[in-house]
Amino acid sequence: MEKNHLVIVIAAVVLVGAAVLVLMPSSQADESTEITVSAAASLTESFTEIEQEFEAQNPDVDVNINFAGSGSLRMQIEAGAPIDVFASASQKHMNLLEEEQLIDTATRQDFAENSLVMIVPASGEDDESSITTLDDLTGESVTKIAIGDPEVAPVGKYAKGSLEEAGFWDDVSGKLIYAESVKQVLVYVENGEVDAGFVYMTDAMTSDMDEIAIVAEIPTTTSISYPIAVVSSSTEKEASREFVDFVVSDEGKAIFEKYGFTVTYTN
Repeated sequence: MEKNHLVIVIAAVVLVGAAVLVLMPSSQADESTEITVSAAASLTESFTEIEQEFEAQNPDVDVNINFAGSGSLRMQIEAGAPIDVFASASQKHMNLLEEEQLIDTATRQDFAENSLVMIVPASGEDDESSITTLDDLTGESVTKIAIGDPEVAPVGKYAKGSLEEAGFWDDVSGKLIYAESVKQVLVYVENGEVDAGFVYMTDAMTSDMDEIAIVAEIPTTTSISYPIAVVSSSTEKEASREFVDFVVSDEGKAIFEKYGFTVTYTN
């Protein structure tokens, strides 16, 4: 009987120990902070590295990044999505959120600038593209032009503004293929599905130059600047502010320069 009693006691101790082990990860998980960052699609490569560097320096913070067109991300925030930080490729979408008091205005800062380029599918070594200017897009041989949807993808708004300013919008509007983001425009051109497309310089730089050719840098009616801010509804304000501070730091700006963005150092 004593032996059986001892076995029961040992089994109970083992079960209690197992229960403690099961509960420990939950307690430790409570100590870790998670933030969700919604960022413009054109920031995919740079923000992926930003995330890695920030988490390396802040091991208690787990950053989850959602990339999409700035307009789509803005609408998600307006709909109440649990987002902590918003990084836009357009001042317009950040302005709208600020007007609706959906961002913490005190945390809003510009951190980088970009440029707009026209790209075409790469030709053979001995061939040159017949498209080198905006005027060339009006030719009959050009039937499909990829452009971001101006309502949700800032790259499309910038391209539309440039075409309107140059007086070619009405001539090419019937040829336009709308994309949800700059990355989708890039894919259309890489796959040869369109004759030309408008993307940011930084996105063109990520492509294999055997697949595309940059034929012109396109002047824009407004500068292509990127603002970032903490979302008002964030439940992790401190970690979110720390992430924004890292993005606008000299270390963060060096990462953006690496991917072709233009930045201004204040220190």
